[in-house]
Amino acid sequence: MSESGRVASRTAVLVCQGQAAADGRAVPGRFADPVAVQLLRAAERTPVDEVRAGTPPAGWRARTVYEGVRACAEVVVPRTVAIDEALRARVTGQLVILGAGLDTRAWRLHELTQTDVWEVDHPASQQDKRARLADAAQAVRGPDEGHRAAAGLPTMARSVRFTPVDFAVGDVGAALDAAGHDPSAPTTWLWEGVVPYLTPDEVRATVAALDARTVSRSALIVNYQTPSVKAAAGRLLTRVLGSSVTSGEPWRSLWRPQQMAALLAEYGMRVVSDETLLALAHTIGSPARGRISLQSGRVAVAESH
Repeated sequence: MSESGRVASRTAVLVCQGQAAADGRAVPGRFADPVAVQLLRAAERTPVDEVRAGTPPAGWRARTVYEGVRACAEVVVPRTVAIDEALRARVTGQLVILGAGLDTRAWRLHELTQTDVWEVDHPASQQDKRARLADAAQAVRGPDEGHRAAAGLPTMARSVRFTPVDFAVGDVGAALDAAGHDPSAPTTWLWEGVVPYLTPDEVRATVAALDARTVSRSALIVNYQTPSVKAAAGRLLTRVLGSSVTSGEPWRSLWRPQQMAALLAEYGMRVVSDETLLALAHTIGSPARGRISLQSGRVAVAESH
């Protein structure tokens, strides 16, 4: 828990579990994340191992956790593939990941070797991630080299700069200034799995902050959710039952493609692609049983004018 009293994001842990569960099993050659499992605690790995083995546990609560990780794995595969490929096509030397959570790209994408990465996230989540990185490094290097673990796992990126900020009340621009981001150079912005948890005003304020630091040849890759009655009903049920680790993190804004495109256009960004996760799953041959979640989730790529 951070000094503010807020705990690290549980959604970030679930996404990391989904990545770990899918690694080496889903669409070989297009999806891989061998780093994710290293960031999980022992108890968090248990449902991952069960999903990978296809052995659902007995008991209602354990089975609910199992199904949550299995469903998350199905969602993150097309989302990750689409975002990774968009990033590979838009290497600018500066990558800013908004709401980074337990994102592993700086540790696994070879294309980032000449890129400085800024991970922007709430202080509580960032503190948790840095602790996990240190623990993972110690596990890899062994107990006799524990003094070296503070630096965390070695990265693929040229540098990783942790940038703590609370999107609801903090100044993203000021935080990036303090962390050495160059607003006069092209930047690729990644905004994955965050938009639904912000209010419309917070989303707009964040886009405005990015606009002040975005120059020609920059790009924004954004993952967001569209309105869905079935998806909303499902999330409401999990909140009522308390059956999901993310039930305490409600969605606050949903966007239709034309609304997202209009918002970005206001700030000089032109959407060049915007697809549902379901369409992306079909394209790469990924499982698509969770059609509701896959249909409401989207990945859009916008480029600066």
